Amino acid sequence: MNDPRSVTATTAPALPQGDPCRATPGCVGRVLDGYCTVCGKRAVSPVLPELQDASRSDSLPSPGTSRATFAGTWRSSTATHTSRSRGGSGLTTRTSTTVLPRSRIGAGLVVVPPTPPIDPTAAIMPNPVVAESKRFCSRCGAPVGRSRDGREGRLSGFCSKCRHPYSFVPALQPGELVAGQYRIAGCLAYGGLGWVYLAQDEQVNNRWVVLKGLLNAHDADATAAAIVERRFLASVEHPNIVRIYNFVVHQGAGYTVMEYVGGKSLKTVLKERREAAGKPDPLPLEHAIAYILAILPAFGYLHRMGLAYNDFKPDNLMLQGDDVKLIDLGAVTRLDEPQAVIYGTDGFQAPEVAKEGCSPVSDLYAIGRCLAVLTLDFPGYQTKYQYTLPPYEETPLFQEHESFYRFLLKATALKPEDRFQSAEDMAEQLMNVLREVVARREGVPAPAPSSLFGQDMQTLWGGPPEQPDWHHLPIPRVDPADASAALVLNAMALGEPAQQVAWLRQALAQNQAEATIECELGLARALIELGRFDEAEASLSRVWAMAPKDWRVNWYRGLAALAQGQPGAARDAFDRVVSDLPGELAPKLALALACELDGELASAGRLYEVVVQTDPTYTSACFGLARIRLAQGDAAGAVEAYRAIPPHSSLHTPAQVLIARTLLRGERGRPPQVEDLVRAAETIERLPLDQQRRLELMVDLFDGALRTLEAGGVDRNGTSLLGYPLEERSIGFALERVYRDLARLAEGPQKIWLVDRANQVRPWTAA
Repeated sequence: MNDPRSVTATTAPALPQGDPCRATPGCVGRVLDGYCTVCGKRAVSPVLPELQDASRSDSLPSPGTSRATFAGTWRSSTATHTSRSRGGSGLTTRTSTTVLPRSRIGAGLVVVPPTPPIDPTAAIMPNPVVAESKRFCSRCGAPVGRSRDGREGRLSGFCSKCRHPYSFVPALQPGELVAGQYRIAGCLAYGGLGWVYLAQDEQVNNRWVVLKGLLNAHDADATAAAIVERRFLASVEHPNIVRIYNFVVHQGAGYTVMEYVGGKSLKTVLKERREAAGKPDPLPLEHAIAYILAILPAFGYLHRMGLAYNDFKPDNLMLQGDDVKLIDLGAVTRLDEPQAVIYGTDGFQAPEVAKEGCSPVSDLYAIGRCLAVLTLDFPGYQTKYQYTLPPYEETPLFQEHESFYRFLLKATALKPEDRFQSAEDMAEQLMNVLREVVARREGVPAPAPSSLFGQDMQTLWGGPPEQPDWHHLPIPRVDPADASAALVLNAMALGEPAQQVAWLRQALAQNQAEATIECELGLARALIELGRFDEAEASLSRVWAMAPKDWRVNWYRGLAALAQGQPGAARDAFDRVVSDLPGELAPKLALALACELDGELASAGRLYEVVVQTDPTYTSACFGLARIRLAQGDAAGAVEAYRAIPPHSSLHTPAQVLIARTLLRGERGRPPQVEDLVRAAETIERLPLDQQRRLELMVDLFDGALRTLEAGGVDRNGTSLLGYPLEERSIGFALERVYRDLARLAEGPQKIWLVDRANQVRPWTAA
């Protein structure tokens, strides 16, 4: 209790989002929702104020203080979550002060019910016998121990094909004491590498442990795997990975002693759901994603240790309370071991493993396959679809959540180089997919800053907000690890593209900078702005030669195509970026813009809607969706899109002006309805507008009211607009007054036209 480190680790407040993890010495993870993305531990501040050394008090931040971050670089460290609730229908939302329940699973976006604790003894198999249908020779794979001529199959013997010995008899019996320490309670399960026993450790508080032995003590491969497991798995220590306590030898056989994890495997959960429903019943998509997100840090940890898990499937992911555990480390192998014994399961194992061995990306492939099995009615995943996904057209879940579909396509790509290359990158994109899923299903925006893209640029470029413009698209962040990152950022600060090009080329000519990827991308970006497309493409080609899979090449090629008025080519380029980054919103926004300019309004509308629903701070998506809805004759949809723009946005007032104008234009050639007139009047009344614009909107309001009245059939019911009763003479006099007020602000011919117009709309009066 007197050790400051122990106090800090348990009582210090959580670090701000994105800060380095300090919960585990040497951990390279970052904080996400209060927990480290690598070691999984709750992140803490470096030290409590009362424990700080006086000589260092000036240099250490106080708890809760956000550290400064460089906005121009990727891997932004600031993360926020705005909790909102539906305020009506469609895209309308309102700010809510409700705090979502926090859990280790779901990152605060999804509430996943905790798994209740299970009595360890309840999991003991009453009759520990391997079913005949699961008895195979460990050497040649032939069926063994099967019934014949009315006789039951033998539990031990020799394979009839290769004469290799087999045995499916548990070597340990209840009550037996192993290595003078572990009292066997019974068998829990059996699998490809051995029987699994429940025992109590009589030397450590009778804690429950699991012992894992060999199905066949004569199997050289299984024996080798166990020895490897004993050699290095004891050093594996991660909160989401089962602990290896010991390796003991008993009566000539070896046993791994590991932590007992009480809970349910995802395989068991799927089985229970199927039995309850009477048919296959996949997990809710948001729950399945939350489980996989919770276990991905464990894979990142293993990969950094030079290990591959090698056999991931729903059987090996255990739900325990409000957390998850990766169990069964029997197939874990070293990445640098040339003669490693490879184990796997059809339907989950990557296609290259049999010939090339396992790797981090083969693990990530298995994770993608597991996620597909958890969320789809996927009966042919081990046969017809062993290396593919079911067709998009036949899978409603894919059609509802295309980002999820693209995520699975990338995760399970046949070529290893086309997949996610790290657990961290996979987790980042999957988290963003989860935000989309939650936003769509709950009607609640789930915004978060991107680590790869900057903000929507619409507010910086100005101009009519309702006009499409490729300049409004976010800019990819600069990689701070690039040797020329600082130079590129300094060049961007110059503002003018011509100055940026001159600055960068001069630095290269004088050997002040390297022709790195970021340097070439910086040149390409500025050259596209200048319309020097051939030079920009030359820079992008050099980037592609250095990094053939860099998604930013396609991004800037898409921008160049838009700048040249080639939306079809831009669509192709941005579509590839969307597939590379299935969880990012910026590529979807870019693809939506290209589709809109290419006349594909339906596709553009779907993409804009995904962005708006997930993060309406992308105001160019809100305006884009409104344009699509108006082009489709859906004025109400356009109004909802404008309403999605947050009140704190500098474009909120222009959007409100457009709401009023949209309400007043009517829908499908009809004059506005009375309720639309009232809503427009209320909008005009509350907006902070200058006199000129307010009067112009009042003209539209009263002109629309006259058209509505002329159409007849109006239930006026005492309605008034800005204090004027909704009847012809009153509205006519109001319109005349507005025209005369506008004339006082005008000069020349415009003033004369406004006065004439006031005289024209003035109602007839008695002489």
